[in-house]
Amino acid sequence: MLGLPDDIRAFLFDLDGVLTQTATVHAAAWKDTFDAFLRAEAARTGGQFVPFDAVTDYDTYVDGRPRLDGTRAFLHSRGIDLPEGTEDDPPNARTVQGISRAKNDTVLRLIREQGVAPYEGSVAYVRRLRELGLPSAVVSSSANCRDVLRSAGILDLFDLIVDGVVAKRQALPGKPAPDTYLYAARELGVEPAHAVVFEDALAGVASGRAGGFGAVVGVNRTGQADELRRDGATVVVDDLSELLGEGKA
Repeated sequence: MLGLPDDIRAFLFDLDGVLTQTATVHAAAWKDTFDAFLRAEAARTGGQFVPFDAVTDYDTYVDGRPRLDGTRAFLHSRGIDLPEGTEDDPPNARTVQGISRAKNDTVLRLIREQGVAPYEGSVAYVRRLRELGLPSAVVSSSANCRDVLRSAGILDLFDLIVDGVVAKRQALPGKPAPDTYLYAARELGVEPAHAVVFEDALAGVASGRAGGFGAVVGVNRTGQADELRRDGATVVVDDLSELLGEGKA
């Protein structure tokens, strides 16, 4: 009935790209932020400006990761080593914290301007879980998770939210480490072997595999089905409606 093994008892969902159509907003915000930084670096050093690729660089270095980790990973890929800075750094600071602040400011502006739409197939799936009395959680590295869920009108559908705020408070490493998902399963009172992770990010499916979860559903929004399977997805669908028998086989 739910397209998964019968012994699955808890359902753990990533936010961006699984529940809400915000992955493209994040990719645009990262590109805006990194391109501004890279242009300034090229002017400062006399080097060549090579823009951030909103598909390849996004998928490889930042998608699914905590914001600071994504910033560090992409800068490292370009051979750029910046000071960490502090949380009080302004968005124009030449630090990891400053770049991360600039990205967050940009994504919040885009969300305010554009709003947030949920994926209807995902909403239908979560509503079915509620009808069956099965627990669900949102597990996201975003510190803006609750605001996004509220904007999409689906905040009240979940029993638990483990977001960037919770991860920081509990000192949980971000994806691809499994810790945030393991914490969510523990809070719902379910062993990982009886829980499923839903992810569209490669780092996310890797965290599901690392955590020993009973199933890892890769949601293929961007044509990377093979990569999702390679990194840990046990099931790959284009939309969660397929698990309800409403999409393609």
